[in-house]
Amino acid sequence: MRLDKFLKVSRLIKRRTVAKEVADQGRIEINGQTAKSSSQVKPGDDLLIKFGNRHLQVRVLELLASSKKEDAAKMYEVIREKFVNQAD
Repeated sequence: MRLDKFLKVSRLIKRRTVAKEVADQGRIEINGQTAKSSSQVKPGDDLLIKFGNRHLQVRVLELLASSKKEDAAKMYEVIREKFVNQAD
């Protein structure tokens, strides 16, 4: 599954166009490698998403073509959430 679609379906990012922009700005890594929006995501991959001063690391558990709100949280597990100071 494409990275931008996974982010939208899992509801980590609400809109696919926003997910595409974030990925294409180099603010998402898959297994330590900078990823584009078209990068493929598979179960077991670790994603690091940088939202401004918040860094969220998640592990992909399963891929669903579409999901209800309750099912979206089952697609990933949060490994770490870190807030960084922008002034540094």
